[in-house]
This record gives sequence, C-alpha cells and structure tokens, in this order.
Amino acid sequence: MEQLFSIKRSYKNRSIVEQVAQIIFVVCGLTAVLAVASITIYMIISGTPALFQVGIKEILFSSDWNPTGTQPQYGILSVILTSIVGTGFAILIGVPIGVLTAVFLAETAPKSMAAIVKPAVELLAGIPSVVYGLLGLMVLNPLMYEVELVLFKDSTTHQFTGGSNLISAVLVLSIMILPTVINISESAIKAVPTYLKTGSLALGASHIQTIFKVILPAARSGIVTAIVLGVGRALGEAMAISLVSGSSVNMPLPFNSVRFLTTAIVSEMGYAADMHRKVLFTIGLVLFAFIMIINMILTRLLKKGGNEDA
Repeated sequence: MEQLFSIKRSYKNRSIVEQVAQIIFVVCGLTAVLAVASITIYMIISGTPALFQVGIKEILFSSDWNPTGTQPQYGILSVILTSIVGTGFAILIGVPIGVLTAVFLAETAPKSMAAIVKPAVELLAGIPSVVYGLLGLMVLNPLMYEVELVLFKDSTTHQFTGGSNLISAVLVLSIMILPTVINISESAIKAVPTYLKTGSLALGASHIQTIFKVILPAARSGIVTAIVLGVGRALGEAMAISLVSGSSVNMPLPFNSVRFLTTAIVSEMGYAADMHRKVLFTIGLVLFAFIMIINMILTRLLKKGGNEDA
C-alpha cells in the first residue's frame, strides 16, 4: 500500500514539474515572439515617416546624400548598393573557404592538424569586431594604398583614399564571417548519418567523391543556415567596416571610399536631428527588411530541401 502511495506521489510530483516546465517554455517562446514583433513595429513606426515626407523615390532611388546642406538631399541608393555588393562579394570569398575548411576539419584533417585549426577558428569567433577593424586599418589599408599608387599613379581623376575602399571592407567582412560558416557547416557535416558515407564508399566511390556527392548534399540545410547567418553577420557589421571602408557616400566601385547601411547610421546618428534623424531610421528599416528577406529565403530553402529529401 505504501508503495502504491509512493508511486502516486512520484507521478503527481513529476506531473507538476512537467506543467511548470511547459509554462516556462511557453513564456520564453512568447517573449521571443513579442521581442521580434516589438522590434518590427518600432522599426516600421520610426522608419516610414521619412518615406512619406521626403518621398520613396528621393530616398531609395537617388544617390545624392547631403542631409546638412541648404537644400538637404537624402538619397541612399549608393549606400544600399554598397551593402548588397560588399556583402555579396564577402560571401563569394568567405563561403567557399569556410565550407572547405569545415570539410577539412570534419573529414580529412589529421588530429594533430585539427587540434591547431579548430582553436584558431574559435579564436576568430571570439575576436571583437573593432579589433578586425584596427588590423584592417593598420595592415590592409596601407597595402591597398600601395596598390592604388601602382594602378593610378598617372591618373588625374582618381581620388586616393589611403587604402580605405570597398576591397578592404570586403576582405575584412569575408574574414569575419569565416567562424560562423566553418562552425555551423562542420556541425552539419558531422551530423550526416555514417551509413551514407560507408554506403558510398562500399559502392566504389572515392573519399573525395563521397564528400562532394553525398556528404555535402546531405548537409545542405545546415550549410545554407551557415551561409545565411554569415550574410546576417556581414550585413549587420558596423564598427570594423567604418574603420576600413572610408565611410564616404560613393558608388560601390573597388577603389572608392564607401559607406554601408550600418556605417551610415553609426557615422551620423550622434549629431542628426529632425528629418536627417528620421532618414537614418529609414536606413535602419531598409537594413531590417534585408535581414527579414534573407530569413524568409532561408526558411524556403530549408523547406524545399526537406521536401526533396522526403
């Protein structure tokens, strides 16, 4: 009889714990949803007034930026294009290096080599962004300036930037996204079921063929997640880019001093007022929209990948 009461008491206690845990999980989930909804509403409320007061065409489709002039101009087209081009090239450089490094660590690296590379990647992830910017400012920009001197020594129209240009920004961004791409891609590759690899090898495929024909396609969803998070890191970076890009509003040409969406906000929010400040919030809304679109693309790709695997 006592055992029966003990079992009932234990079941009752476990039931209470599960109910409390469920409530905690629901509250946490609702908090996350509320946070996203609050940010979305705030960005829309803060970013849309300038679009109606200045005009969508004048802000989004003009490249003339002079918010403090006698006739203020608020065109951010060149800033938008710079963020798109800079992020795109950073992904083109960083993603192949990151994915191949993840393959190396997960599949081919000797233990002694992996013991060196893995901590180095983790160290990259822990370095503050301002340190990347300082390194780029002290090391990369002087090299870019030397390249400028060689390429444009006889030019009378080129405006020398001291090496602070789009190329410097792209290289810094491509390095900064490496830890995200490598770590998540490596986890995705290691999560691929072992029987897929052994089955491929048993059928006569080489190790390299198995990696590129079996393992990477099977880990596609995780690699896509790594790429999208890398894009988010690149789009959202401000401090490092402001140090190496020159932060001037120009079209995104390789040796132009340029300004990204994030650096536009950081550079001018401290002294902006009235309409100028409202337009900076509009820039934040555009950046937020880019990130939301990327997340939607990620969700669609993952669903598509899941349906094809099924």
